Amino acid sequence: MKQILLVLILSMSFAVSMDAQFKDVEKIETVEKEGGPIMTMDALEVDYGTIEQNSEPLRTLSFTNTGDEPLVIKNARGSCGCTVPTWSKEPILPGETSVLEIRYATNRLGPFSKKVTLTTNEGGEPIVIKVHGKVLKQEEEESVPAAAPSLIKSGK
Repeated sequence: MKQILLVLILSMSFAVSMDAQFKDVEKIETVEKEGGPIMTMDALEVDYGTIEQNSEPLRTLSFTNTGDEPLVIKNARGSCGCTVPTWSKEPILPGETSVLEIRYATNRLGPFSKKVTLTTNEGGEPIVIKVHGKVLKQEEEESVPAAAPSLIKSGK
């Protein structure tokens, strides 16, 4: 009986100590960021729609620095080599607008869903842009047969 009581008391004290540790973790507050750069995107999605194979691969997204310090895009990375972002390496001053260019390899057939991840000097989590669409096989143009070479030579 004493052993059961001892195990019960140890279990309760262990549970209380674990609860106290988790409560300390809950007390950690997130610090609100005051000032600094803020990247405000026009959209977080690029929809290519349904396009033909080898169509124009370039799409653009505009964004504005709505903060009070220069915004710097440190890195922009596509989820694979078929999705390539290009961005300004210069700081975007407060109130200025800039453009992020995204190129998808439109020679690949079928539906696609990719991501572009932006890392900026805002701090916090990276910005993720969804890129999707569907590439259909290019319709073959009716070709006119080439004229057969003539064996008759014209005299001049």
